[in-house]
Amino acid sequence: MKIRELFENSDRTILSFEVFPPKKISPIESVYGKLEEICALKPDFISVTYGAGGTGGHSRTCEIASKIKNGLGVESMAHLTCVNSTRAMIDETLQDFKEHNIENILALRGDYVDGVEPQKDFAHASDLCAYIKSKGDFDVAGACYPEVHLDAKDEVEDVLNLKKKVDSGADHLISQLFFDNGAFYRFLERTKIAGIDVPVEAGIMPVTNKSQIERMVSMCGASLPVKFTKIMQKYESKPEALRDAGIAYAVEQIVDLIANGVDGIHLYTMNNPYIARKITEAVSSLL
Repeated sequence: MKIRELFENSDRTILSFEVFPPKKISPIESVYGKLEEICALKPDFISVTYGAGGTGGHSRTCEIASKIKNGLGVESMAHLTCVNSTRAMIDETLQDFKEHNIENILALRGDYVDGVEPQKDFAHASDLCAYIKSKGDFDVAGACYPEVHLDAKDEVEDVLNLKKKVDSGADHLISQLFFDNGAFYRFLERTKIAGIDVPVEAGIMPVTNKSQIERMVSMCGASLPVKFTKIMQKYESKPEALRDAGIAYAVEQIVDLIANGVDGIHLYTMNNPYIARKITEAVSSLL
């Protein structure tokens, strides 16, 4: 099933998860137990990342996305980055996706990697969106940044680039993580002004340790509300308390987002079935 059909045919909030492949040194089967637990929660779909820096290759992403869809019965979406890929490499990946019955793709530029010269065929995610659409009947999602992409000079440039991505073929959008719902609502206002009318899922990451949040904030530029910061400071030396506080904060965000009619919630699970289950149980009656 194409994910755009979920949005078109449902009058409720869509719930999706994100998982990632194991490191290259670990067998791919090492995540299967966790996947089974996460899939048992019956989200609307699960996305599978492309690997750190976009250098992990597509094979593990494809294999896990296939396991989720064809083996565990949950619709899947495969991430695909392009900054380090040629057209021939993208063609090979798309063919692999087709052969494994994967029809949903999150098109991303990907991260620049130190010491790796970027390829020239795809400069932006919008280029990849358009190319995927020209290569078959795929559902294509795009990423968006409620607090402005780090490479954009301001909110105006950011939303105009996002409009270009949608015009290039993105059927729906998934946001980068954020901890201030107000920032997300202001972002949605900008998208409406720009004429962007595709569904937008809110990306939510439950914080389970201090180093995790420091790393993610440095990568995506998300701001930290005072309330959130106080929680981190109070419980940073108590791992279980911090985990539970992070789950509670994420649930509070999600309840507010659903009450305000958000199109979907995309939960960054970090491959943690416990966190996915606790949050799903807390919000399932609201969906």
